[in-house]
Amino acid sequence: MATAYLDPNEPSSMQAETESVSPTETLADAAVEVESSPETSETEQAPPNPVLAKVKGFASDLLWPIVGIVSFLGLWAVLAPQVDTSLGTLPGPFEVAEAGAGLYTEYGAAKEAEAAFYAQQDANNAAAIAAGNPGAVRDFEYAGPPTFLDQIFTSLQTVALGFVLATIFAVPIGLMAGLSSRFNAAINPLIQIMKPVSPLAWLPIVTMVISAMITSADPLLPKAFVISALVVMLCSLWPTLINTAVGTSSIDKDLLNVGKVLRLGWFAKLTRLVLPASLPYIFTGMRLSLGVGWMVLIAAEMLAQNPGLGKFVWDEFQNGSSLSLARIMFAVVVIGLIGFLLDRTMMSLQSLASKNRTV
Repeated sequence: MATAYLDPNEPSSMQAETESVSPTETLADAAVEVESSPETSETEQAPPNPVLAKVKGFASDLLWPIVGIVSFLGLWAVLAPQVDTSLGTLPGPFEVAEAGAGLYTEYGAAKEAEAAFYAQQDANNAAAIAAGNPGAVRDFEYAGPPTFLDQIFTSLQTVALGFVLATIFAVPIGLMAGLSSRFNAAINPLIQIMKPVSPLAWLPIVTMVISAMITSADPLLPKAFVISALVVMLCSLWPTLINTAVGTSSIDKDLLNVGKVLRLGWFAKLTRLVLPASLPYIFTGMRLSLGVGWMVLIAAEMLAQNPGLGKFVWDEFQNGSSLSLARIMFAVVVIGLIGFLLDRTMMSLQSLASKNRTV
């Protein structure tokens, strides 16, 4: 058998490879390593700025909505002059904006007239007191017509009252329907029958009932205001009621069993288990109810003659002047913007309530 011996005078393969590398190649490799190191690389990019990234994302989110709105305004401006009505051509966006500016000017003039009225009344009262005739002192309320901004606030107050009444009425019934299958089966046919009823059908019934109940010459709340609020309540309570019932019935049974093990009373069970678990469903129903209530309010104010945006639209329609159509379209834009803001507000409250849940 052959035996291999290493010659001590013969260089090893590793030594041969090391010695075979020229100094020029070694310096070149070192230069490449230095140039490719991260510390000395000139082509390496700096980390992205988080603030700049957020600004770019925000701008990207706004780009297409702005494109859609500008395109809509452009089509409106082009097509509106081609539509002839009994009051002239359909106003474009610039005419509608001018009508809005005119309404704001009227608001300023009305406030100046109201201030002048009260100043004159105070002066007359001071003169009567100085003349020793306190019986001539008067304290009249300004009886000028409501402005457009006054009617906006009236509509917001009306829908707020109707929405609060609908929530107070719908949430307890929805909780009972979600916790009791028998109660749910009992009221479900009534809900399905009353839910699709139009506000125009509710309005005559509510008007007759409220007219029979409010007989005072100077009631605490105006009769038309109460009628409009109750119509809003009757038409907007169903989404909250149904969503509350669905949310309550979908609570995990293990969670309710924990309440039984802990021997919680019905109030503790309701406040600590049922309400926190069904809160997202309740807020979703409230959000839908507020949108329905704001939509119903305009029709209710038209017929009940409650001094809000609905009555403003109806009065301008009956007026029939050359500016009426532009004013009506401006009111439509304002109604849509207010509805959008109300929806965003409820969405923010829903997100806040969902973050603060304890269950």
